[in-house]
Amino acid sequence: MAWTWQTAAFFLFIILCFVIMILWEKKKPGGSPRKGILGLDTTRGDRLFISLLSSAYIHLGWLGIIGPMLWIATILSFIFAIFVFRYV
Repeated sequence: MAWTWQTAAFFLFIILCFVIMILWEKKKPGGSPRKGILGLDTTRGDRLFISLLSSAYIHLGWLGIIGPMLWIATILSFIFAIFVFRYV
């Protein structure tokens, strides 16, 4: 893997997500569990994991089907993450 600015930005974004989740947990402990659309109880950490994993699959699928225009896949990933945090 080549260390480009995009790679560094990706890892910094993941670290930023973890830091925000830690601060959010310190401010409001418990993870705010709730039932999602599948009937499963999920916490903030579960929803973050689901959105990050889904983002990886969205990007891999985009690369395989469409090609290297990943900015559209990134926008789709953000929209899906908002959906996950809102409804799952």
